[in-house]
Parts: sequence; structure tokens; C-alpha cells
Amino acid sequence: MQQYYSQHPKFYHAVDCIIFGFSGGELNLLLLKRRFEPGKGEWSLMGGFVQENEHMDDAAKRVLADLTGLTDVFMQQVGTFGQVDRDPGERVISTAYYALININDYDRQLVEEHNAYWVNINEVPTLLFDHAEMVCKAHHLMRIQAATTPIAFHLLPEHFTLTQLQNLYEAINGEPIDKRNFRKRVAELGYIEKTKLIDKLTSRRGAALYKFNEEDYKKTLKFKL
Repeated sequence: MQQYYSQHPKFYHAVDCIIFGFSGGELNLLLLKRRFEPGKGEWSLMGGFVQENEHMDDAAKRVLADLTGLTDVFMQQVGTFGQVDRDPGERVISTAYYALININDYDRQLVEEHNAYWVNINEVPTLLFDHAEMVCKAHHLMRIQAATTPIAFHLLPEHFTLTQLQNLYEAINGEPIDKRNFRKRVAELGYIEKTKLIDKLTSRRGAALYKFNEEDYKKTLKFKL
């Protein structure tokens, strides 16, 4: 059996992470300013090679944790990218994952040590390799999934205002949403609950804070915002 495998070429398998965060009403992407070759001085996603005896999903989680210090984060596979000349160094096939994180939770020291920065999704610079294609596909996939599942709540703190929630969906979709219709849809969902807490930091008059009740959502599994 070993002879059968030895007849075929070997190459590297990598994972690349498209990390989204939400802050100041804007959807942001965490990018590296590379300090190493290939592509030293250029912008790229955070990535790494799948190790021997390591599941591909675990490799993606490891890469995310190495950069942000976060574990147990929402991650979704985007696809596999395998153009022959995608990496000038070696033959490398990469599987991309996108992650949604609360921008207040990550380890800032780790991010700084990796020379990583948050960039507005609408102002992404030229990226190395095929990383721009990965970002584009990840953003498209997130839009589709955010329309029918409550994944976007991973980008918010536990308690949020309805304005923050609307701003988030506007940032994801790249277009404005009618306030009255949006709040009507929220009211129809029985698992976005109003709390007794008031936000006095972003609103002079004080805005009610809401939370997502995952247990109530699981009873219906119906979602549309």
C-alpha cells in the first residue's frame, strides 16, 4: 500500500482565517502586515499549515487562537483554494474559514505581536495570494447565513441596543434598512428579549438593552431579519 502512495506527489495543506469583527457601526476584517516571506511587507490573512495527525478544523481553531487568544468561536468553512501557482514558494492548497468574534474579547497583545490590524470591510487593501477571493466568498457566505440564521449575534456583546443590531445588519448587507420595518421584525421574533438594562454610553436619553435568547430560538429554529 505504501508503494501506491509513494507514486503520487506530496504538497502542503494550509488553512487561512477570515476574521470578522463589528465596531463603531462598521464590519471589520483582521489582517496581518507580514513580517516574513513570501510577501514580506504585504497584507494577508492569518494562516498556517495543517500538522500531521491534526484535523483541518482543529488547525483553523489553532490559527485563530494563536492570533486572538479566543477559543469556542463561531467558525465556518468557506472553501478550498488550489490554483497551482497560488503560492510562489511551494505547492500549497489552502482551505479558508471565516470566524465571527466579539471585538471586545480578543487578546490585544497577541494581535499586536502578530502585527495585525482591523480594517473596514469596504477599505480592504490589496491582499497577498488569493486572499481577496477568500474574503469575497466569506463575506458572501456570511450574508446568506445571516439572513436565515442568528450567526450575526456572535459579533455583538451579550447585551445590545436595537440600533446596534440594525447597524450590524446594515454593515453585513452593505445597504440601509428601514427602521420601522426592522423593529417590527424584531418584535415578531420571540427570542430577542428586552432587558431591564439601559445603555447610557451611546445614547443621551438612554436606550433599552436587548439580548438573544438561544434556548427560545432552538424551540422554533425560525429566523429572518
